[in-house]
Amino acid sequence: MTTLAIDSKVKRVISNIRNLPTPPIVFHQIQKVINDPNVSAEQIASILSEDPAMSAKVLRLTNSAFYGLSREVESVKHAIVIIGLEAIKNLVLSASVLDMFKGKDIDNDFQEKFWRHSLATAFACRIVAKKFRNKIMADPDASFSAGLLHDIGKIIISCFLDAEFAQFKEVRTNDKNSLDNEIEQQLFGFTHAEIGGFLTESWKIPEKLTEAIANHHNITEVNTDHAFTIIVATANWLSKKTFYEPDEQYKVGKLDSKIIEFLEIDDDVIEKLEDTLRTDYAGAETFMQLVGM
Repeated sequence: MTTLAIDSKVKRVISNIRNLPTPPIVFHQIQKVINDPNVSAEQIASILSEDPAMSAKVLRLTNSAFYGLSREVESVKHAIVIIGLEAIKNLVLSASVLDMFKGKDIDNDFQEKFWRHSLATAFACRIVAKKFRNKIMADPDASFSAGLLHDIGKIIISCFLDAEFAQFKEVRTNDKNSLDNEIEQQLFGFTHAEIGGFLTESWKIPEKLTEAIANHHNITEVNTDHAFTIIVATANWLSKKTFYEPDEQYKVGKLDSKIIEFLEIDDDVIEKLEDTLRTDYAGAETFMQLVGM
């Protein structure tokens, strides 16, 4: 399945949702100019200056443990020079998404677990992108954003599809054999991944990231053309394996054998990836604060 093949039912579901969050204007403005080879740090800084709150978030994230810079960055322009345009774009995307859904009137326990898993997967995506950069050339910062967004369809279901969410929770409590996407498909005829893929496509998120969000439970081809999908699928599994409690391990599933073969992953590699993820995730405090956790 590609984003273009997303079922019309998903499109109807999304189109019927009122007050669906959309990214702020500054995000769309940066999306428009970021691919211009002649765009300057001054131009990006000027765009961000129109949204002081976003500028402040970008600076907080740039100076957080996420980048581990040796000295404090005091301006957005300086941040752009130090970490690059692609990184800034993905920080704006991350901050925008965290803002859009922060404080929504949903189950607090669900929201905390959702954001913790989303952030853990985002950090895992960054780790996987760096670890296997010789096999899958993908930007680590863009990979982080794909990981942060990979389950965005779940929060859409929880916030805007009350009946479906209640039905899912009831079945999830009693079904110890199925994965979340399998239960969704059986109950609704669509999955959170499809919802997320259609939503991010409508936000004009880069196509390769949207593909990864839509297909992270549906790996059909494992090659460099689908780098972000491989990264998200691997990171999603890794974050669950690393952080899910013993009584939740039935939700972890298995990493696709095609990915294991392609990346040449063995038990030693998995153990090292888990150790790195635990260490990196310990620096997630700034992101947690942006979500209000």
